[in-house]
Amino acid sequence: MKFGHVLITGGAGFVGSQLLKRMEPLAEHIHVIDDLSAGDPNAVLRSDKVTFYKGSYFDEKLLDQVLPQVEWIFHLACRSLSMSILDMKEDLNTNLYGAYVLLEKTKALCPSLQRIVYTSTASVYGNAPVRPTPESFYDISTPYSASKFAAEHYFHMFYQMYELPVTLVRLSNVYGPGQVVSNPYCGVVAKFFDHLQKEAPFSIYGDGRQTRDFTFIEDALDAILAAAVSPKSLGQLYNIGTGIETNIRELAQHIAATAGFTDYPAEYLPKRPIDHIAGRSVDITHIRQALGWSPKHTLQQGLVKTYAWLNQGH
Repeated sequence: MKFGHVLITGGAGFVGSQLLKRMEPLAEHIHVIDDLSAGDPNAVLRSDKVTFYKGSYFDEKLLDQVLPQVEWIFHLACRSLSMSILDMKEDLNTNLYGAYVLLEKTKALCPSLQRIVYTSTASVYGNAPVRPTPESFYDISTPYSASKFAAEHYFHMFYQMYELPVTLVRLSNVYGPGQVVSNPYCGVVAKFFDHLQKEAPFSIYGDGRQTRDFTFIEDALDAILAAAVSPKSLGQLYNIGTGIETNIRELAQHIAATAGFTDYPAEYLPKRPIDHIAGRSVDITHIRQALGWSPKHTLQQGLVKTYAWLNQGH
């Protein structure tokens, strides 16, 4: 599949920067907008085919400049879960109002738009009683999940009212090469590997029995691009995950084993406000049946690739 002019918001973040690397050979040109509040400018691929803009993705003057050139939009920019707890108003402004501005400007300025893909989050499932959890369920329990869930509705509304070519995906605990602990959006996999490198004990919040559905970055990118290009995915919402729950104690053991340790120490710390979700896994039946996508990597395989990348000095 060949792409023309692409916009990636949040392209200096983990998933955005890896999407940029994946798409660079496929696109005519890629525009990246990131305010660097969480992203790393060094993560942005240097290429004649890439233009980086340091700024807010809902800066209207910047959008006036960029959007008329664009045919594909991947909207990944957002405030993170941990940051949303600290500043709920900024979370609302960035994740919801910003999404509305982007949609309005896209409708007005992108006559050749092929697709706009919105990456939402499995955080909207909260403490779901049914796991793996289908797309139809929600349990909104944090400012982050509230703003991301509300933005989903605005994307869907623009599809219904204006036939804007929208596709939505919900990502679940994506990890892998490119994820670094300097990013405040960083997940537990990168933090545990960082503890190993510093010869520090793993920090586990609560009892470590809480589960998550860990998705390897290469699989997540495959799913995002499959959803972007399929005619079947217009107006659709897909979970991207594995459907498999791994608790944090098990994750720590897997990561230690990947690095050759059989009994690595861990310290148990009090729960934080963001640690109230006891379990998570997402049902990927919809995307598997509609688009033929399913993850190619087991957790162990993904951890091995991540560890190899870290040892290369990235």
